[in-house]
Amino acid sequence: MLTELKTITLLGAGGKMGMRISDNLQKSQYQVFYCETAPQGQQRVNDAGREVTDADTSIAISDVVILAVPDIILQKISSVIVPKMKPGAILLTLDPAASYANLIAQRADILYAVAHPCHPSVFLERYTKAEYDDAFGGVAAVQSIVAAFEQGTAEQRSALENIVRQMYAPVDDVHWITVKQLAYLEPTLVETVTCMVGTLMKEALDETVKSCGVPEAAAKAIMYGHIQIALAVAFRSTNPFSDACMIAIEYGKEKIIKPDWKTIFDEKELDLVLARMLKINAVRR
Repeated sequence: MLTELKTITLLGAGGKMGMRISDNLQKSQYQVFYCETAPQGQQRVNDAGREVTDADTSIAISDVVILAVPDIILQKISSVIVPKMKPGAILLTLDPAASYANLIAQRADILYAVAHPCHPSVFLERYTKAEYDDAFGGVAAVQSIVAAFEQGTAEQRSALENIVRQMYAPVDDVHWITVKQLAYLEPTLVETVTCMVGTLMKEALDETVKSCGVPEAAAKAIMYGHIQIALAVAFRSTNPFSDACMIAIEYGKEKIIKPDWKTIFDEKELDLVLARMLKINAVRR
């Protein structure tokens, strides 16, 4: 199996994530082939000063093949791509859903990995305008990465980590976990819970303005400040919530959250949400 990784094929190079990754890989020492089938995506690749390569040509000679394509088409795409890869190469996907659901085409003589960006932390110390503007990561603000690589050697993982760090740069830490653990992080922790709460806060803001007659600017001012202080108190224990606030918090939990909400961390619930996201009847076992 390969321990030196020098050549990369990036499929979906003209998509949103593909362009972000391409911008960083272009600055690296790796030989990178940028593959894109959609005409608009091809134009974006060309406009960025990169050449679109025929995938059939590059896949066969690449040490790493990155699939920067939507999860719902990974089964179809991987069934075409995997047979063309050279022995010992690594297939790298960006989300855990399809891997956890066993939708990725398998070959005994290649390796599989997943690497997903954490995005810059809400607690990140930022010093420049570029860092403040980079909410997504991969441009100026430092972020961590969660990744899974359960088959290869330590040397292969180290070589792969160098690529992952370049893809999502600037990066501080790469946390190596299992595919299943990664699936519990996304979607369960960050989409089912965190993103849901974010949309709930926005709905609450809109309802305050609509139903209570509070000026929008005033509602935003108090909510934006309290988002920061709530996170600081809950996660950093900078100050305790007041007794009155704790009563309001418990009232909010009673009115908004189901008592059995933690069942979302059951494996069967993880399977259900991933099947729904992938638009399949059930994950494969």
